[in-house]
Amino acid sequence: MADTHRIRFEPVDIEMDVTEDDKILDAAFRQGIHLMHGCREGQCSACKSYVLEGDLQMERYSTFACNDAEVAEGYVLLCRAHAFSDCTIELLNFDEEELLGGVPIQTLSARVEAIEPVTRDIVSLRLKAERAFEFKPGQYVDITIPGTDDHRSFSMATTQSTPDELEFLIKKYPGGRFSALLDGELAVGDELSLTGPYGSSTLKDGHVLPVVCVAGGAGMAPILSILRHLRETGSTRPVRFYYGARTAADLFYLDAIQELGAELAGFEFVACLSESAAGSDGLVVEEGNVTDIVERREAELHRSEVYLCGPPPMVDAALALLEATNVPKDQVFYDKFTSPATTDGV
Repeated sequence: MADTHRIRFEPVDIEMDVTEDDKILDAAFRQGIHLMHGCREGQCSACKSYVLEGDLQMERYSTFACNDAEVAEGYVLLCRAHAFSDCTIELLNFDEEELLGGVPIQTLSARVEAIEPVTRDIVSLRLKAERAFEFKPGQYVDITIPGTDDHRSFSMATTQSTPDELEFLIKKYPGGRFSALLDGELAVGDELSLTGPYGSSTLKDGHVLPVVCVAGGAGMAPILSILRHLRETGSTRPVRFYYGARTAADLFYLDAIQELGAELAGFEFVACLSESAAGSDGLVVEEGNVTDIVERREAELHRSEVYLCGPPPMVDAALALLEATNVPKDQVFYDKFTSPATTDGV
């Protein structure tokens, strides 16, 4: 049996036990401690922390997320780290509301109810869960690839108004291990295993700042969940939604967005098309990259809460813009997913 050690987190004064076999982030989730996280695969730096005391060792990780100099100095990725002694760890990023108030991690099965293409490379996957599944708008789950121990992460597009009916928007990649199943291998009635919810890019109830949403590709899903929750709770916060795509043919759920917007305060949807605006009649469209258009149109981003979801290059560009325009970090929410370029597929 693996030895157990005591972990103390500063400056939040929280302690927990962890075995040497456990990754610290996973152990924290099981004990109801919701640390900041992103990809959970050592590819981003959302869970980067600093070791004040103790012996930690990491599994394989990307040096883009934590370089050799940082590791030598004492920085660590909690999603890859194992403790081999009692440790004191300084959390560099944390959300006090989420730390001990997050939704417990659950594992449950769900039945496929529908698989429908919504664009040439994005598919809607609708599932019926075996029981009500609790999550917050903007969060995601791990779906196990049938017949394997591997999983892929997808955000919910739905809300707690239908707690056992879940929708995911999934981008298909050539050779993608899960997305390939959507071309006929996965069928209505099949069962899938879900674990979650994960993610810290959640809508914060009680906040009053205007909301700016920036998404691309399948990043539409968590933004839809956020917009639906704002409508269902009667929010009066102004909302602007910028969606990046290549052409008008890559846009989808426009009617649903229009219906949501009709019941939201000061709502505006801007389709940002990087290649061509042909065929976009009747829409508010701007040509160019989504982050360039946000920069042009949003003179006071620092007075907003910004929610991001999309391909890693889009998220990186958006984060650079937000830093350059002095948006406080506690007003920026995102979960940075890895892409097929950094993993073996999605």
